[in-house]
Amino acid sequence: MTGAILVVDDQPESLVALRTVLEPLGREVVTAPSGEEALKENPDVSLVLMDIMMPEMDGYEATRAMREMPEFQRLPIVALTAKAMKGDREKSIASGASDYITKPVDVDQLLSLMRVWLYR
Repeated sequence: MTGAILVVDDQPESLVALRTVLEPLGREVVTAPSGEEALKENPDVSLVLMDIMMPEMDGYEATRAMREMPEFQRLPIVALTAKAMKGDREKSIASGASDYITKPVDVDQLLSLMRVWLYR
């Protein structure tokens, strides 16, 4: 896949950290600081990394809304959360996420998930 990775997170340091990991791999990174902004993004995206804990429209809501849009229905969406609690994975999958990973992100785990979802 040649599309960009859309990173949705309201924390600038998270956006920078993920960009620092992904860009050296040759991946274009598009960022959105909120769920609302993510819904406006429609570049050639091949995967979304969606933060769950965001103000106004959280990652669950944004994921559900994306799944209602034809261009995002089959797109891999990986939920990210810093405050992992019991049931978060299930709630993420129920909202439409393809997979789930906790923060701080284990780079090897993230790259493994990306390989799984990008090259299906």
